[in-house]
Amino acid sequence: MPDDTDRIPDLLPEPVAATLAGLVPGQPGSAGRAEPAPLVAVTGVTGYVGGRLVPELLAAGYRVRAVARHPDRLRGRSWFADVETAVADAAEPAQIRAALDGVDVAYYLIHSLGTGHAFEARDRHTALVFAQAAREAGVRRIVYLGGLHPHGEELSPHLASRTEVGEILLASGVPTTVLRAAVILGSGSASFEMMRYLTERLPAMTVPRWVENRIQPIAIRDVLRYLVGSAAMPPDVSRGFDIGGPDVLTYREMMQRYAAIAGLPRRLIVGVGVLTPRLSSLWVSLVTPVPAGLARPLVESLVHEVICKEHDIARLVPDPPGGLIGFDRAVRLALRRVQDADVTTRWSSASVPGAPSDPLPSDPDWAGGSLYVDERRVTVEASPKALWRVIEAVGGERGWYSWALAWQVRGLLDRVVGGPGLRRGRRVQGQLLVDDAVDFWRVEEVVPGQVLRLRAEMRLPGLAWLELRVEPGADDQHTVFAQRALFHPHGLAGQLYWWAVYPFHGVVFGGMQRGIARAAATVEKSRTDR
Repeated sequence: MPDDTDRIPDLLPEPVAATLAGLVPGQPGSAGRAEPAPLVAVTGVTGYVGGRLVPELLAAGYRVRAVARHPDRLRGRSWFADVETAVADAAEPAQIRAALDGVDVAYYLIHSLGTGHAFEARDRHTALVFAQAAREAGVRRIVYLGGLHPHGEELSPHLASRTEVGEILLASGVPTTVLRAAVILGSGSASFEMMRYLTERLPAMTVPRWVENRIQPIAIRDVLRYLVGSAAMPPDVSRGFDIGGPDVLTYREMMQRYAAIAGLPRRLIVGVGVLTPRLSSLWVSLVTPVPAGLARPLVESLVHEVICKEHDIARLVPDPPGGLIGFDRAVRLALRRVQDADVTTRWSSASVPGAPSDPLPSDPDWAGGSLYVDERRVTVEASPKALWRVIEAVGGERGWYSWALAWQVRGLLDRVVGGPGLRRGRRVQGQLLVDDAVDFWRVEEVVPGQVLRLRAEMRLPGLAWLELRVEPGADDQHTVFAQRALFHPHGLAGQLYWWAVYPFHGVVFGGMQRGIARAAATVEKSRTDR
């Protein structure tokens, strides 16, 4: 089958761009004068969809304000210099009201998928606060991406919550577009990763009977196209729209078609009736990088048949000349991104809910308290460039340059207690940005060539960081590698944890330092031998 993915445009198809006429910079206004481009605010900008939406909005000619609790963590993004930033927690009325000041269109891309208990109340509160702030700020339109769901059926808690959020925003008094999507196909999406790993790792499997339910998946490019096009909808449009691709498939068919596209043998898939959504999510978390807390709402949404009941959005955001992207083309696009290490955002882009975001204990605003430090320094026979190359590649497929079994066991234990474990991997190999996930760590700080600081998102009775630094040596061929592990314990449990694992630090952290030093020396030797 020929690969025609190169013909799929990277940016917005012409029909969508045409709907923005008169709004983009330099376009004449009603009096023939150039009008400033509308200002759009994007929440959830550190997440999978939000991080991809920003460059599409910029390409369409909009001014963009990225709203985040820690916008400084976005500075490694290619589009960071082209946007405004606003510091705000969407659940805090004063903060989000200030962030929406002067905004024409506000994108609400926030949800508590995989956050455990009380997420319904949290989602409800945040949506109500956002809706009121948008109304008070004079926002002309809200755009929300929710979940496609059947009517007249009892919905899963997460799907019901996303539906409720859409209803709250529609009742805000601000014209609102609610886009309802089922499975989103794109490199790095949780739905795609779940399907990909199940299919690739299991040539034969027993699966729940929901694999026979029909689903209408949609490519991430078409989702972004609808999101951008929604910003220019007329003010009298305020409603929900079903969005989906051209194919309606069962999950079984999706896995078999993925296998064919990926060059894998046909999978043996046997449906059984004893796997509940809870058991299914645990099974998914063991086989794929998606943790059980995130897998469960994904699985629960598949219990229903999710098919578009209408395609009314085409009247406002016309289909592209070549039609919407089908399942096979979407999978090829996603796999090409994975193979080319060009995954711009990933499901793990958003921080794990409940994970620490406290400042490093050495920062001025740290609250103080007990602090344990394991600090090691060694001179490496390599240039700073060679050492940094190794440091920036840690985690994921490369591992942690020390006792692999110990890391694997720690990762498995973390998954058992609901943490991300090691299977989360990395967005891409060889490049790190602030807020990237690296196994059960999160990049908190990266200064290219100098500092990599990781914050632990594993389940711990305390807060932990791992800091790797490159410092000048005596000459160009010698570099100092400084490594610090810091732990701020919570209560007696934290104290006991530190002393229980302390005897293994020499093997784990000492081994990691020696392994990175050896790898850097090897990189330097291969460079000088050429």
